[in-house]
Amino acid sequence: MSVSTNFNSQFSEWISSGVPFIFLLDFMGGSPQFYSFEEAASKEIYFNVKGLTNAPKRDTKLHSSLKVTPVSEKTYASAFDYVKHHIGKGDSFLLNLTFKSQVETEHSLLDLFYAAEAPYKFYKKNDFVVFSPECFIKIENNNIYSFPMKGTIDATLPNAKRLLTENLKEQYEHNTIVDLIRNDLSKVAKEVHLKRYRYLEKIKSTTHDLYQSSSEISAKLPNNWTQNAGDIFQNLLPAGSISGAPKDKTLELIQQAESDPREYYTGIFGVYDNKRLESAVNIRYIEKRNGKFWFRSGGGITHLSEQKEEYQELINKIYVPSL
Repeated sequence: MSVSTNFNSQFSEWISSGVPFIFLLDFMGGSPQFYSFEEAASKEIYFNVKGLTNAPKRDTKLHSSLKVTPVSEKTYASAFDYVKHHIGKGDSFLLNLTFKSQVETEHSLLDLFYAAEAPYKFYKKNDFVVFSPECFIKIENNNIYSFPMKGTIDATLPNAKRLLTENLKEQYEHNTIVDLIRNDLSKVAKEVHLKRYRYLEKIKSTTHDLYQSSSEISAKLPNNWTQNAGDIFQNLLPAGSISGAPKDKTLELIQQAESDPREYYTGIFGVYDNKRLESAVNIRYIEKRNGKFWFRSGGGITHLSEQKEEYQELINKIYVPSL
């Protein structure tokens, strides 16, 4: 899968302009949007990337939780069986299966943007909000970094860290994505190096805390990488952690298994400030459609996956961090 030629040319133009900017791509690498920080703010498109933000300051004291009506288990089970069938045939080793669940809250999408605590936040007026824990790529000093995130568990379970670390299905899933990302980075950079492997981080919410497993991979880009920045994304998208492996065939299966197009869910957004580029995977995502809120979530399916466990993981990921 490759991003659009339009994105490649636009990216090069914005990089060469010297104006800090924000960009947005959908799951399939299309529908590119570019804005200067000021232009985005004028359209009520806000971001906060580790403290770098164009959002006006605001009091964020909210005390609430989401009322969740998850996708039915019957609907999920049908898609799960379809995916497992094709995994059994060898069409995919790992497929990230996602659905949307209806949520109710007395707050607006903008309220949730301000209230959520996450390293990567994005808000598009009357459309969607993202509070993502997952970096897609970071580029700084001609080095490129990726932090694939695969593997979650309810942190309140006894021995949760050990259960996640020793779970064979989670090990297989994480290994597959790490190998995929290393291979992707080797297309655009040299000296690919796995710096940290399966480290755990805790994410807090009002309903339950989660442990999530990530790895850190780095590589060296050529000094002139800004001249070909669009090509980097062309080779890396869509993100392996939210698609699967092998990518091309797995993407075909996702389109058949899931009931709705993902659009900007599991796409990416990013910022460039003339010194570094940092981007995030659009997960932990609430969209507004016809006056209702929908939370999109999912998880990776392998030959070791059990339907009830995967369905529960989808539900566990429906939260606003530290709301």
